[in-house]
Amino acid sequence: MYSAFLLLLASATPIVSAQSASWSAAYSKATAALSKLSQNDKIGMVTGVGWGKGPCVGNTAAPSGISFPSLCIQDSPLGVRYANPVTAFPAGTNAGMTWDRTLMNQRGAALGAESKGLGVHVQLGPVAGPLGKIAQGGRGWEGFGTDPYLSGVAMIETITGMQSSGTQACAKHYIGNEQELNRESMSSNIDDRTLHELYLWPFADAVRANVASVMCSYNQINGTFSCENEESMTGILKTELGFPGYIMSDWDAQHTTVTSANSGLDMTMPGSDYSDTPSSVLWGQNLANAISSGQVAQSRLDDMVTRILAAWYLVGQDQGFPAVAFNSWTGGQASVNVTSNHNQVARAVARDSIVLLKNTNSTLPLNKPSSIAIIGTDAQTNPSGPNACTDRGCDTGTLAMAIKTRAASDGTTITTSISDNGSAGASVAQSAEYAIVFINSDSGEGYITVEGVAGDRNNLDPWHSGNALVQSVAAVNKKTIVVIHSVGPVILETILAQPNVVAVVWAGIPGQESGSALTDILYGSTAPSGKLTYTIAKQASDYGTAVVSGSDNYPEGLFIDYRHFDKSNIEPRYEFGYGLSYTTFGYTNLAIDITVSTGPTTGQTVPGGPSDLFESVGTVTVQVANTGSVAGSEVAQLYIGLPSSAPSSPPKQLRGFDKLSLAAGASGTATFDLTRRDLSYWDVSKQKWVVPSGVFTVYVGASSRDIRLQGTFTLDHVICRANTDPVWTVWWTGLDRPYSVFIWLDLQGNESMGLCRTPSKLPSQLRNEPGLIIHTTSSTYITMFRAAVQDAHLVNFFYLSPPSLMIDGQKLLIDACIAEGVPRYTAGNWSMDSRKSELGKQPPKDPTKLVQAYIEDREAEGRIKAVHVLNSCFLERPWVGMWDAKGDLFKY
Repeated sequence: MYSAFLLLLASATPIVSAQSASWSAAYSKATAALSKLSQNDKIGMVTGVGWGKGPCVGNTAAPSGISFPSLCIQDSPLGVRYANPVTAFPAGTNAGMTWDRTLMNQRGAALGAESKGLGVHVQLGPVAGPLGKIAQGGRGWEGFGTDPYLSGVAMIETITGMQSSGTQACAKHYIGNEQELNRESMSSNIDDRTLHELYLWPFADAVRANVASVMCSYNQINGTFSCENEESMTGILKTELGFPGYIMSDWDAQHTTVTSANSGLDMTMPGSDYSDTPSSVLWGQNLANAISSGQVAQSRLDDMVTRILAAWYLVGQDQGFPAVAFNSWTGGQASVNVTSNHNQVARAVARDSIVLLKNTNSTLPLNKPSSIAIIGTDAQTNPSGPNACTDRGCDTGTLAMAIKTRAASDGTTITTSISDNGSAGASVAQSAEYAIVFINSDSGEGYITVEGVAGDRNNLDPWHSGNALVQSVAAVNKKTIVVIHSVGPVILETILAQPNVVAVVWAGIPGQESGSALTDILYGSTAPSGKLTYTIAKQASDYGTAVVSGSDNYPEGLFIDYRHFDKSNIEPRYEFGYGLSYTTFGYTNLAIDITVSTGPTTGQTVPGGPSDLFESVGTVTVQVANTGSVAGSEVAQLYIGLPSSAPSSPPKQLRGFDKLSLAAGASGTATFDLTRRDLSYWDVSKQKWVVPSGVFTVYVGASSRDIRLQGTFTLDHVICRANTDPVWTVWWTGLDRPYSVFIWLDLQGNESMGLCRTPSKLPSQLRNEPGLIIHTTSSTYITMFRAAVQDAHLVNFFYLSPPSLMIDGQKLLIDACIAEGVPRYTAGNWSMDSRKSELGKQPPKDPTKLVQAYIEDREAEGRIKAVHVLNSCFLERPWVGMWDAKGDLFKY
């Protein structure tokens, strides 16, 4: 007799992310509120009131039909701009260099808390673009580094922190705003794969993190302005990535009334040009007229407003949100103090972002030196620099002040030369035990010129003749320490050529606690743990990218920063991910546990992209030991090399990091959780993320070049698919079994899929079928099965195999069918009714009984509607006759 179980599966609950669920509730409220708004209310909510016409840099009109405020929209990713008192936080570049998810989140939460406390509804940050492909780019310091994976993690943590505090985050600048020169006219011509794998990646993570809004950039994308670009706004951001929030323009980045609206723009800022001329108001009454004339659909306006409302509800701003407590145009003095203990967060981020580049003979940490000379204008606040009080909040502790305070307690004599004059510096340095030389490199923005630099840096040399200053000091002091504050890479060859330069400290843009944080590191209160988020080259030309005067065709493609250095075999001065400590670390016991189906994504769209793109596919782990004599933190980094079957790819790409804090002699496990996306490339023909087959290389180490452990894993194709017009979709295991062959022959014209182990057993009509691609696999990972059985109407299990596969393999299949909502599953392939045998009496029948019990347990849990036992002859062709596709049932 033939015995099988036919399962009628309960409808599976759709895989809905937490973001989707949150957005769903927010949209319900937004839809209800929309019905109460007049047309004028709606127009006012999507059109800024004009430059300088509200307390914030961006303001919308408050509608009369509902209780909804004039939205206050304010810079910046460093803190609340044009307001005082506020905390001047470390820049995004420093947050990235911590490689610390917790600190990234805490920084975001503090940024959000200060914004909310001052009545700011939308904070214009964090920054995913520029990613930083151009070392001289003017605004790379606002973002988190040149790697999309690292930037994506930082976006998730920062946005989650900001919005948990009640402030809407605005991810910017979408997309391709990689330089400041001609940013309002140039076109970033980016190929599809490069766009997805580099520049879109962190924006996708922002959408995954539930970001409320996204800012479209000034530049053109492939010949169309970003804020007019239907493909990038509606096609990619809103459709492909499933972004439920709203898109606002960068300030005065809108160019048209109708095209911008129809292309997907939802809010225009500031609503006019900077002269506030009536003709510059492109929406307002002009948008109302376009809707009346049918050029813009009413549904498009309603969609704009619904998205804005939903974001407001999402973050909880409908409950107890404070009024705006400052005015950007009258000095910014706030009526409340919102700084709380955020100086501690600022100090922690600044401290843990400091990168120790050089430390000859363990010069650092300092231990009660007899005398120190402090040299350079950078040792105090630059009134035109990134910590200037008039623009981004007052510095509460300069570098010189902090070191002097520590020196006083140690009895150390301090002399200073707060200038960049080499002779003056040498004069105070020659009699000191240590000389600390502070140098810097700054930049501007499209409309901000800093010391003659209009946006992008003119070169990668230190400012204020920093090289010459270091040379003069090092010539007379054998313990010269160089501290660098910079917006991006600086060429250090001249400095490193000085034999008396014994330590180099990279401090980035650390914010108001710069002095205290630096002192923590210099004196060893904390061992340095920062790592570079970009490559420091030996010469500027090594980067392979530069600021261009016209449009940029992105000829480098995927190969920017360390990807370019690796591909071209260029030796950097200091590589991406590099950073020294006061202790040492050892790596052992690499373990790789990865199983995933190859091929394209198949999941439904959730915020960020296809749902299966972000499912866990396994882990890589290593043991990290602190082999030194002091406590320290190590950032273990995971890089993945794709197999040769993938199109041309970087030799390795960052796909994980784990920062471990370890006492001297202690060890811990660094764990890297991988998703399907981490192992995929963007297939431009399929327009999907695809996991390639072949050998993947795993690299784990202390930087992109300091690889301590290496291994491989292999993925094979697992799905056999006949490309026919589906009536029913039938999926089976054991494609080589006679039953499966007969079913396939009987049901041609349906879509057929299967897992194969022995293709050689297939009859010639199957092996030669042009629409059937046959691959083998030995994997039993559930994610693979879920991807395979998705949308199937019937799944058949037809293996005569070892008990482990008969039992465990079926359990995986059953769970996959339940999760994916497959209506029917047939279990087993045995010649007698197994219910009549006892466990252990007829061992070949034990798997049937165990699977039967597993199925009945699922039924008791309510996950299966019914279990039906089929009894039939042990026949092959007659079995097929029991199947009635038209009636959606078995007959017997």
